[in-house]
Amino acid sequence: MKVLEAKFVQDFITMCNDGWLQGWHERNGGNASYRIPEAEVESIREDLSFDAVWTPIGTDVPGLAGEFFLITGSGKFFQNVIRDPEASIAVIEVAENGSDYRIVWGLRDGGKPTSELPTHLMNHEVKKRVTNGQFRVIYHGHPVNLIAMTFILPLKDEIFTRELWEMMTECPVIFPEGVGVVPWMVPGGRAIGVETSKLMEEYNVAVWAHHGLFCASDTFDNCFGMFHAVEKAAEIYMKVASTGKPILSTIQPEGFRALAKDFDLTLPEKFLFEKEN
Repeated sequence: MKVLEAKFVQDFITMCNDGWLQGWHERNGGNASYRIPEAEVESIREDLSFDAVWTPIGTDVPGLAGEFFLITGSGKFFQNVIRDPEASIAVIEVAENGSDYRIVWGLRDGGKPTSELPTHLMNHEVKKRVTNGQFRVIYHGHPVNLIAMTFILPLKDEIFTRELWEMMTECPVIFPEGVGVVPWMVPGGRAIGVETSKLMEEYNVAVWAHHGLFCASDTFDNCFGMFHAVEKAAEIYMKVASTGKPILSTIQPEGFRALAKDFDLTLPEKFLFEKEN
């Protein structure tokens, strides 16, 4: 099977284009990756080339040795993924040493994987371990309202989680673990990957202050949907905050506990604190 005929590749392309249409990917903003199951790798192997030289990842991910990933390219525009996928995305293989990678398909014009490659792979390694291999999708974009929130709220997990949960009843159902917050850091290097990986031990959503959102899940739909829900809650928050009026009604801790019981959820008590008036 040719790479572009594979369903998982088409689903990846659709996810990227849907994010572009949402306005989350100005210019070359954002990136995405998918850890490809062995059966899907085998289905496209005839279209892969293993002649490229190995290149250092910039970090060590021994838990991903021998794995293959579908990933967006550095400097590539999400709007072009659907128009010219072979120039915009790539399939890469991680070496057995867990320190190097090579491109085996795509980025036709000599491009490189996203500069956030170390962050993606470090977090894939964490999610593979903590979910027993179930989580395969990581998605990063620049949603306007969520970024705006990082300028006016304390950069604390408890505060961001609680405000997002309160904005829309479905939010604690969609991300019951809550969200983590990474203070502003220079993107693209190992350091932000390390800090995000610490959060991904506990959460599936990481807020990057003054930068964007980083989500991990098991399927393209679930990952995109979680990202979408966080940004929608952030939009409601910003609209409420922009009125300048006090909040007169919201979901109280006992309401979240009742929701958890009815939906068979575990909501961490650290997010169900009593707010000061």
